[in-house]
Amino acid sequence: MIRTTTMSWIVAAALFLFAGILPCRAQQKLIGTIAPDFALTALDGKEISLRGNTGKVILLDFWATWCAPCQTEVPRFISFQNEFGKQGFQVIGISMDDTPEPVRKFYTKFKMNYPVAMGTEKVLNSYGGVLGLPLTYLIGRDGRIVQQYDGNANLDRMEDDIKRTLREGTKAER
Repeated sequence: MIRTTTMSWIVAAALFLFAGILPCRAQQKLIGTIAPDFALTALDGKEISLRGNTGKVILLDFWATWCAPCQTEVPRFISFQNEFGKQGFQVIGISMDDTPEPVRKFYTKFKMNYPVAMGTEKVLNSYGGVLGLPLTYLIGRDGRIVQQYDGNANLDRMEDDIKRTLREGTKAER
């Protein structure tokens, strides 16, 4: 009999491969729309929501501790938060791990400097379902989804998109 954890890994790997080949249409349709709001409890016990970050450029990352591309992205996201945080930028992580224990260990090990919460089915469904990890959305100051990054994203391109979105928001405020 296959253990539940092993089965989760098999399903996740299959979904990751499938998502990389055929992006979800529901997710693609979200670009240009207002990002669905949510309210989740972060690992530190504080509430995380998009509503609570109104006016900021958000990098919303669906990830998991066991996901190799996620492990590559996290240090760069920490760097993005350090570099752009004072300009009105916020990374928000939503972990898709089964339990919070490995997430807490990962958070401490990597010295993550942005809020992370455990994902729920409701949040997943509001973003069209997450078929593979990582899945990251760049959300503009107006709350609209600017860009979606599936799988092993080009982090240099992502950084350029963040810089452009921060500049555009600043121009619009003048």
